Amino acid sequence: MTDPAPLTLPAADAYLPWVTASTESLLADARAKAEAIKTSPPATALATLEAWNELDIALGNLSARGELFSEVHPDAGVREAAEQAALEARKLSTELGLDTELYAVFAGLDADGLDAQATRLLEKTLRSFRRSGVAADETTRARIKEIRDRLTVLGQTFARTIREGTRSIKVTPDQLAGLPADWIEAHPAGEDGLVTVTTDYPDAIPFRTFAHDETARHDLLVASLTIGYPDNVDVLREMFGLRAELATLLGYDTFPDFDAEVKMIKSGAAIGEFIDKIADAALEPAQRDVAILLERLRQDRPDADRVQSWDSAYYAELVRKEQHDVDAQLVRTYFDFGKVRDGLLAVTGRLFGLTYTPADVPVWHPSVTAYDVTRTDDGAAQGRIYLDLHPREGKFKHAAQFTLTNGVAGRQLPEGTLVCNFPTGLMEHDDVVTLFHEFGHLVHHLVGGHQRWAEFSGVATEWDFVEAPSQMLEEWAWDADVLGSFATNEAGEAIPAALVERMRKADDFGKGYFARTQMFYAALAYRLHLENPEDLVARTRELQEQYSLFPWVEGTCMPTSFGHLDGYNSGYYTYMWSLVIAKDMFSAFDADDLFDPAVATRYRDVVLAQGGTKDAADLVEEFLGRPYDFDAYAAWLAE
Repeated sequence: MTDPAPLTLPAADAYLPWVTASTESLLADARAKAEAIKTSPPATALATLEAWNELDIALGNLSARGELFSEVHPDAGVREAAEQAALEARKLSTELGLDTELYAVFAGLDADGLDAQATRLLEKTLRSFRRSGVAADETTRARIKEIRDRLTVLGQTFARTIREGTRSIKVTPDQLAGLPADWIEAHPAGEDGLVTVTTDYPDAIPFRTFAHDETARHDLLVASLTIGYPDNVDVLREMFGLRAELATLLGYDTFPDFDAEVKMIKSGAAIGEFIDKIADAALEPAQRDVAILLERLRQDRPDADRVQSWDSAYYAELVRKEQHDVDAQLVRTYFDFGKVRDGLLAVTGRLFGLTYTPADVPVWHPSVTAYDVTRTDDGAAQGRIYLDLHPREGKFKHAAQFTLTNGVAGRQLPEGTLVCNFPTGLMEHDDVVTLFHEFGHLVHHLVGGHQRWAEFSGVATEWDFVEAPSQMLEEWAWDADVLGSFATNEAGEAIPAALVERMRKADDFGKGYFARTQMFYAALAYRLHLENPEDLVARTRELQEQYSLFPWVEGTCMPTSFGHLDGYNSGYYTYMWSLVIAKDMFSAFDADDLFDPAVATRYRDVVLAQGGTKDAADLVEEFLGRPYDFDAYAAWLAE
């Protein structure tokens, strides 16, 4: 059987008709397949599942391209059409989940004779119907559909407001003191004699890390923490209210209970317990490191009594430079974007047995690059990737992997897009770590994207596991030999191993207060869904004071720019939950030989290549030879 061909994208100026036409075609196809299952049910359970799989493929393709191009296409008209495509896909998904006739077909299937994967698919399909509310009375089903459709619109509005809400401050040239020369050169003063600094990552992160001017750092942080404010306040309150109502209609006590049921954590209450467990474990190292920050701050401002958020990155950089001999401005001279990108491909190719071949195919923006991916040992096609890695107006503001096509064995190859916002020149090492992290999702999507059933394709594990493979891949961005293979300065000299070792030790500084800050974000996602407070700003302030070691900043409303409140809902805890598992999985690798083919291949085949065909806990146990535990994470945190 020959491998299916990758999707052919349209020419840059032909996206609007392509999106519109494919939306109509895929919607019609999915509707026809659903109708056929109801009116002419296949003769066997297996045939019924195969018909459902075909519907899943059509609906998944529509949803994926809608969600991707609504976030990345440079033309606002295309983004709007893609938003509509994603909206239509979600509306149809809601409609199908509430279709009692369709549910009756699946509820009446005899699972005898189905293999393990088909049985798993049937069980998950029936669970999805139940969670959709199909068993409710007609009036309740109508309200559930109304809620779900409105939540889709609210989610799109929330994301669009953030995506298009870039803010900026203006500073005098002398307020750029401390910033790298290449950054200053790329930010000339305008006709008014002032320099514009935006809230986009390539501007904001270096500025908050290196700029000596405290007032300017404060002003840029406030600008960043007021993106979406006040417009998204009402959006969020309606979103939280509707999610709570939906959970009640479906028979759950709270929305976090509904949200957690299909995750490893299983219950809403367990989310709160996990947040406090991490916060408690991180308190002592967090207090220790914040005290060091405060001591350094007082050298400049003797009357300071607390470290403020706009000071934290700046003084952490000074501590790392002065106490750990790590100068981030020197470090970044080794990380030219082009070399880092090529190095990433070389490293992951060697680790996972993959070959990346540049693909001369249409893309949606000139800065986007495409690669066809094959398995190195036998040349088997793994899929195609697109790298969209630099900021532009109207584009997604953070870093994420987006699906373009879910792979299905013999039907379609997996294709994915890495969407980030990195500078085109020199990168911070944190950017390098982020690139490795996000690429981990892309590898998971490709390697795990060769399943028979679309439901299990790619990154299809429980949502609180999906970050673990990416977080583990970050470890390769901290290894001296790995970095030395691509991180070279202008003179061609590789980054010294001694510097990397100091970087690792310096990076350990602050991990306690970082964990506490992450638990503040997790508590926001959890508590706001539980409480839907009348005063979003006041509740944010209370939670920040409870969990973070840095005080709330007057005049800000962080949740209005916190995009994960839509995609991750009440489950932002998953980043730390996954990190616990990632640290445990990494313990299986030899720190002196991160490319050991036996371990790397076993990890690829046992964890990544399985997609969602098994529960995440079972995948990890099979890889480690035991259930995962908290020990590796606790030891790392205590170092």
